[in-house]
Amino acid sequence: MRPDTDQPTRRVLEFWIVAGLAAFLMGLSKGGVPMIAILAVPLMSLFMNPALAAGLLLPIYIVADMYAVYLFRRAFSLRNLRTLLPGAIVGILIGFAAVSYVPGDAGKLLVAGIGIYYLITSLRRRFSGNPVSPRPADVPRGLFWGTVAGLTSYISHAGGPPYQAYVLPQKLDKMVYLGTTTIFFTVVNLLKVPPFILAGQITWDSATQAIWLVPFALAGAWTGSRISRALPERIFYMLIEIALAVVSVKLLYEVLLA
Repeated sequence: MRPDTDQPTRRVLEFWIVAGLAAFLMGLSKGGVPMIAILAVPLMSLFMNPALAAGLLLPIYIVADMYAVYLFRRAFSLRNLRTLLPGAIVGILIGFAAVSYVPGDAGKLLVAGIGIYYLITSLRRRFSGNPVSPRPADVPRGLFWGTVAGLTSYISHAGGPPYQAYVLPQKLDKMVYLGTTTIFFTVVNLLKVPPFILAGQITWDSATQAIWLVPFALAGAWTGSRISRALPERIFYMLIEIALAVVSVKLLYEVLLA
């Protein structure tokens, strides 16, 4: 029987198609389409270890972050950033020190629990019939949620739900929310680079592959920015909460059923 010499070539082609799609989805998320980037690592995990997939995608995240900062640079909450970022630094340091001892599933359960708790609380307030006033930013809660977001972002690349639990109740203007979110996660992702290199998740080979995927991420960021700017604010925040629910359920499924 003649061997199928096309199989390796087909596998490589499939890898680059999926990698391009993952990079585009990451860009969409950075451009303001709520949390669709959660699909990127699972897609890449079809071809490689999830930890290596995260390492491959992190430089692409950062490039898309930089472009997103340019897109949303005119509006952001300095008060939130001053509170959240010191907490995130602490969370990343904790994650780096404890990553060998904390199972990945524990991080996923923590993130899923936070997301579901926030959603249940939000729905209960809405159906109570009482108007929900914006909850202002404050230092103790900001430091706490920033630390949790930094920790879960480092361990399982899922810093979104803890961040949303703190920021969404503030009911920020849509563009202020986008600018604040973009700057926060840009800094968080940059801080994750040195420990990722030390852990062998980012190598010269993965960085070379990442370069070829950058155009897909930039195209996604540009597309996402057009979509997010066109969405009415009420629909925009509704989509964020729906995405938060999907992410939380997905993480629970991965831990309990997959």
